[in-house]
Amino acid sequence: MDRNLHPTSAEAASWLASRHDGAVLDLSPLSGGFWSSAFAYRVGEDAFVLRLSDMPEGFAIDVAAMHFRAPNLPVPVVVDTGKALGLHFAISQRHYGCFIETTPVEEASAVGGAFEVLLAAMRAVPAKPDDAVVWYDREASADVTWRAWLRAGLVDDPDDRVSGWRAKLASNPRVDALFKVCESRIEELLPACPERRDLIHGDLLHQNVLVADHAARVTAIFSWKCSARGDFLFDVAWCTFWGALHPSIAAADIWRRTLAAPDLGEGDLVDAPARHHCYELQIAASHLGWNAWTGDDQGLVAVADAAECTLERGPFPAPHR
Repeated sequence: MDRNLHPTSAEAASWLASRHDGAVLDLSPLSGGFWSSAFAYRVGEDAFVLRLSDMPEGFAIDVAAMHFRAPNLPVPVVVDTGKALGLHFAISQRHYGCFIETTPVEEASAVGGAFEVLLAAMRAVPAKPDDAVVWYDREASADVTWRAWLRAGLVDDPDDRVSGWRAKLASNPRVDALFKVCESRIEELLPACPERRDLIHGDLLHQNVLVADHAARVTAIFSWKCSARGDFLFDVAWCTFWGALHPSIAAADIWRRTLAAPDLGEGDLVDAPARHHCYELQIAASHLGWNAWTGDDQGLVAVADAAECTLERGPFPAPHR
């Protein structure tokens, strides 16, 4: 799908020159996300990233997420937003490292430690029972529960940007049957899912987490548009489900590390296996829809294979403390 999100480097350089007093140096394109393009550059000693998109709400959410910044929760500082080159833009301070899912399996122990620290920092963000599940739009989500948020990820809403995927799934007998099995199992498990209001990122991996020092330290966590207030085990399920495609993430054993986390008590882990399994299946089913919508047949097969394995394996072992 060509949404014309990719101006040339020359166009970006010319526009940036009009925004900064100093010379714009070392401009280079970065691998952008699905919804944006990106360029790295510097002005003097200051390094920045310019992102361009037709989706301004994502940038507004990233600005709001700066409220969560903490020593072990390195949310990039957005220094400017607006319109440019026929798109919306955000300029952020640049962070360095490699994407956590690209780390070699030999660094799995370090990856696990980095995730431990990051997930603990997210759990440490204060939460109140009346926090909105969609934290950046309290009015729109006033009546949305955590369980309703999970169910909504399985509904093909014609008003959403991503719509029309359910019919595409229905045209593939294997994937359609798999989606229905996941959907049914999720409904069976939802009663175990508590109405917690932990901060969850909702899109860990996929070029959203940078690490440095041989993968031992998270240096940035990007792109908060999928985030919510819910159950911290959702982000754990994100790591375990996508571990099927990323060996270093699988070997990091985030499930075991979470069960042993010193900040979690027995009350936090009630029904943990059922909750975690529910979230794995919700991630699987929703990404069957995503890959159908994007037309990524290879990705659709990979997610279907991982979903089948997850269903066959069932919930992970219960915690022993």
